Amino acid sequence: MNLLDAYVPRRDGRVLDIGCGAGNMIHHLSRYGHVQGIEVDARPVAIARARGYDVQQGDATRGIPFDDASFDVVTALDVIEHVDDDEAILREAYRVARPRGILAISTPAFQSLWSYNDEINGHKRRYAPRELRTRVERAGFRVRRLTFGFFLVFPISAPLILLRNRLGAKKQLRSHHLSRDEYQVEMEPVSPLVNTILRAVGRVEATLVKHVDLPIGTSLMCIAEKI
Repeated sequence: MNLLDAYVPRRDGRVLDIGCGAGNMIHHLSRYGHVQGIEVDARPVAIARARGYDVQQGDATRGIPFDDASFDVVTALDVIEHVDDDEAILREAYRVARPRGILAISTPAFQSLWSYNDEINGHKRRYAPRELRTRVERAGFRVRRLTFGFFLVFPISAPLILLRNRLGAKKQLRSHHLSRDEYQVEMEPVSPLVNTILRAVGRVEATLVKHVDLPIGTSLMCIAEKI
């Protein structure tokens, strides 16, 4: 949200959250106006609606069920890495964004950091900064900010992932085909201590990223504008 604050001055606009899941980000995005969501899976859609959120079921790669130039802000937070045709989502985001509308994306960084969590979350790829920029610009947007996330944990997490892959874990995991239901429920265990540390790191980075682009990390965050 700290990144978006600098580019979304109004607080009474329309916001679309693509791949909104059960609506976990809708409450936070509501600071920019009325939020609507679209989600491909019926199960989280039901949860989101039960929570009182304005969410429709639909596949954004096949078309977003809203008119052209309808939204001031469009978000795709940890979404485009899940689909085969990521550029279809970006083109649709451009179509439904108003002129000068803002697109916000978060996505995993560096294919070399492919790990167990990518497997169990059904990811198709991770992105290099240039690759993400190219795809966003090809859809018609102008990139305003492109920065890494999880910079402070990168010196620990990246070597561990690379070592694990080098020892053959990556090949072994790719041979284990998870069902759709397994993707929904299986998570690599994280201890309460690690969760506490990650929350603290997140607060520090949220402050840093308001002022500077982070030079490296395990995720990418992009803010772009419709031109």
